[in-house]
Parts: sequence; structure tokens; C-alpha cells
Amino acid sequence: MRLTNFVIIALAAPLALRAQSEKLNKYGNPPRVAPAPTASAISVRDLQIRLYQFSDDSMQGRQVGRVGNMKGTNYIAAEVKRLGLVPAGDNGTYFQVLPYHLHAFTSHSRLTANGNPFVWQQDWVAVPGARAPRAISTADVIFGGTTGDTLSQISAAQANGKFVVLFPAAPQAAPAGGRGGGGAGRGGFGGGPNRFAGAAAVATIDLDALTPAQRTAINVPTVATQSVGRAGGGGGRGGRGGAAPAPVDSLAILHAQIDALAPAATIRLTRAAAARLFGRSTIDGITPGIAGGSVNASLDFVETPSEWARNVVAVIPGSDPVLKHQYVAIGAHNDHIGMTAAAVDHDSLKAFNDARNKILIANNMIQLTPEQLAAIHVNMDSVRKLFPKPRVDSISNGADDDGSGSMGVLEIAEYIQSMKVKPKRSVLFVWHTGEEAGLVGSNFFTHNPTLPMDSIVAQINIDMIGRGRAEDLPGGGPDYLGVVGSYFDSKDLGETVASVNKKRAKPLDFDYRYDTTLTWTGYDNIYRRSDHYNYALQGVPIAFFFTGLHGDYHQRTDEAEFIDYPHYAKITNYLRDVTVEVANGPRPRMNGTKPAKPPKTVVP
Repeated sequence: MRLTNFVIIALAAPLALRAQSEKLNKYGNPPRVAPAPTASAISVRDLQIRLYQFSDDSMQGRQVGRVGNMKGTNYIAAEVKRLGLVPAGDNGTYFQVLPYHLHAFTSHSRLTANGNPFVWQQDWVAVPGARAPRAISTADVIFGGTTGDTLSQISAAQANGKFVVLFPAAPQAAPAGGRGGGGAGRGGFGGGPNRFAGAAAVATIDLDALTPAQRTAINVPTVATQSVGRAGGGGGRGGRGGAAPAPVDSLAILHAQIDALAPAATIRLTRAAAARLFGRSTIDGITPGIAGGSVNASLDFVETPSEWARNVVAVIPGSDPVLKHQYVAIGAHNDHIGMTAAAVDHDSLKAFNDARNKILIANNMIQLTPEQLAAIHVNMDSVRKLFPKPRVDSISNGADDDGSGSMGVLEIAEYIQSMKVKPKRSVLFVWHTGEEAGLVGSNFFTHNPTLPMDSIVAQINIDMIGRGRAEDLPGGGPDYLGVVGSYFDSKDLGETVASVNKKRAKPLDFDYRYDTTLTWTGYDNIYRRSDHYNYALQGVPIAFFFTGLHGDYHQRTDEAEFIDYPHYAKITNYLRDVTVEVANGPRPRMNGTKPAKPPKTVVP
């Protein structure tokens, strides 16, 4: 599930290999489960087998645009192929590839100052961005000051059209748990401050500290970038950090647009190379505004399509000769938030998160104050009794978010595929990518459907169904299930969701509170925060199921070993029955102008 206004807490620790204890934890789960064959029945064991694989460290957090997303989608596609589902992606495949690209500069790039060549990676490296930079032709060199020190930097007018050289900012301690960039030496070097937007290039003197391997890594893509203006963003997702006021002068607007289309090149230099630009023996003592020589450059910018962002799409054809042309869609998101440069002690962080969440529940899920957070103390003696050696972790595995939904959908696919008589309607399975990046995968699918959108009679979305214990949220328990939006667009669908539950020997306890505004921190606007929303925007009745946010949400402690598997299996079996019921029953009708009211919540 996408993160909005929810506190992320992490504890810093050195990066190391994760140690493993073979003992079962308090939930009865082992630290690992070996891959094994699965059966058609949806069981605790099968869900464990799948989820431990899908949320393994080897998946690297499955972040959209990174290689881990390709690994995760490869696993899903291999399974649906093994099960015999019909491909419904691009060109007869299981994949719908989003327009993401890998960007890099090649070693064919050239830079000269006053006709004297500089050596690629030895003297300088160009840092790739989302677009090819503007040309650098006879650009005058000028020293601009220090990165981030706006009081001493040269003005925008002085920088315009120039090759601006900067000292790096003074090193600062990274915030605990902060999510950093990708490969070595890549983070934090964008196109320079805004006042240098009109420069030909912005070159920072900070290459000396990097090893040859790290210098090479600057142009080895570790993340793919979404193509501008093609995939689109998710509904209701706001920006972060605020934006500078838009220029009101028409000429200024034109310049800003040109700068965005062809930005200033970002370059990193050694101190010796920087000194040569100014015809000096050393860069020491140089002051802002000092002029240097003239630079020409030919930057060989390469953009290649990436498969690191893709939906997995498959179909089980219906048994009715007429209704098989209609589809019940069921989906989950295959991505999570990936890796971070800062590592944590997994078990002390887990203890902290559990203590914090206990206070949150007692506080009715209202955000804790800094004083309350500071008062939380972890008993490290107890932690070390269970885990004598620190299990150091830098990967957010997303076992619940949304490994639980993704593997639940896969288990439902395996069950329906095993049915001797398939449901009357076809079942469309879509594992969307990029939910965490703004619902980009579901947005792309609903605007570029691989089958007619008006043939989809309903969409069932599953995002985080692996927890929901009493220790996770108010009202939680072994039968808890949050239900969102099932009555919004179609009373028929809402009643089907409820009636299927009533047929169970032990019905689940539905929580409809998320259909109204909650004051709980982190629960704002749940309806618009997962992939069903993009289907609803297309007029498709939706029902969204989840078991609530918890202390490990978007943390490196969202691991397979903390999932409530008996609870998870109950929910997955129920959602299987809902899918089959909708596929066999009357087409859910749309409400009209007003959403239907859901039943009163059964959760206290």
C-alpha cells in the first residue's frame, strides 16, 4: 500500500550479512521456508512456501524500476505459466511492460578544456539523469562556490550558459533509516541548485574519494526511470516537499520548459581536473566568480527500454460460451519499496516497532509525539537472548505489503485453474507494478488495457492481508478483515461480498470503518491509495480487502516470519469464494449518483 503521512522509524547499524536463527518465533514461523511444490487447495503451508520466496532478500524489495521488480514478476509469470493460465499481456506474453528506461553515459563521451582532453573516469564522469543534457560548446568555466551554500554562490545570471564548477557540500550524517540511492557513489548528485538551471553544466569536485569500481558504477544503471508523460501517475497522490512557485513571466516560463527538456549536464571532477580547468596547480583558495578556460564536450547519452517495471497479466477462460467474454478482475501489487543505503539491526528495530505500535493502539492510532517516541526503550538483553548475533538488514521485503496479496492471488489462480468446471465468466489476474510509486501499474493497465475495459464486471483488489492481529490495530483478531469501497459503486457487489461471508461456517469480522473518514494516523484516504481506485475511475465496481497497517508497515521488519498464516489462509479462501461467486452470478449493477451505505461495522 502506498505510504502517506505515516511515521517511518529506523535504527542505524553497519551493513553486514544477515544471520539466521533456525528456531520458530512466537508466531510459530521459521526464519526460512524452502521452495517446494504447491497443491490446488489454499493452505497455510502453500502460502508460506510462496511468500517466503517472494519476499526473500534475493528479490531486493521488488521496487519498480529496479532489477528486483523483474525478479519478482519473473517468479509470478513462471508460476502462472506452470499452472497453464492464458497469457494476457503484451504480444502473447504474461507481461505488460511499462515505459521505463535505463539511462547512462558511455565511455565514448568526451570533454576538453582549451583543446586539452580529459580522461573519462580518471578525470571526470557525467551523471545520467532522466533526459539527455544540453550541448556543451565553448562554454566558459566559472567557479560557482559550494554546493548548498547559496549565500556565497554566484548568481543565476553569472552561471547562465557557463560550465559551473562547485565544491561539494560539507558531509552530514544521514538520517537514521533514510532511504538512499542505488549504486555506489550515485546518490545526491542531481542537476545542481535551481539558480544554475541555465548553466551549460554543473560540475562538482568530489570524484577523488571514489574507487575505480564506484566511478564505473555511476553509469551502470541500478534503476529505470519512468518515461515522462506516458505512464501517468496514480489518482490522489500528492507531491512531496513542495514545489517552487511557477514563473509568471511568459519568457521565464519558456526558459523553464526548455531547461526541463534539455537540462544542464551534471559532472563530477577530480581536484586535479578542476585545477586544470582554471589553469592552476591546485584548486585550494579559489573563490566564487573566478573564470577559467573554455570547455567543449560530447556526452554519449544512451536510453534503453527496461523490463524492470511490468504488470503480470493472465486469464482463466470462463466455461459459459457467452459470459466467458466478460471478466472478473482480481489483483494485487507486485512491487514494494526496495533497498536502502542505511542498514539496521533487524531484531532491535522489530522490538522498537512492536513497542511503538502498542502505544499507538492505546492512543487510538493517533501519531505519537517526539516525546512519546523518545520514551520508548528497547530491552537489548532480551533481544540478544533470542538473537546473540545482530541480523543486519537493508532490504524492505514487503512480505505483507503486498507479498501477501500477490501470493494470495496466485493461490486463488491455482485453485480456480484446478476446478473441473470453471466459473462462467473468465477470471482476469493482474499483478500490478508501481503501486508504491503512485499506482502507476494499474493506471497504465486501465488506460492501456490488454482486453476491453467494459468487459470487466468487477475488480477485487487485495493489498496487505497477512496481519490484522489484535496487536496490529484496534479491533484486530483471528477473523478480522477490512473491507473498503464494496458498496461505493455497486450495492450488488457489496451484498455479494457480505453474503459469501455469511455462508462460511465461521464468518470473518468485517471492518467497514475505512469507508468513512478516520482520525487514525496513516489511514487517510485509504480508498484512493491502492490499485482498485484506477478501476473505479473507469466505472468498474470494486471491492478492496486488507487487514490494516501495523508496526512493520514500510519497515525492514515486514518479513514473512511475522505473517499470521492461519488468518491469511482464511481470508484467501474467502476471497477465492467471492471471485467464483461474482464470476457465476449476475453482473453487478452500478448504483447511480450516490454510493450505497455499507452495513454498520462489526468491529468495536
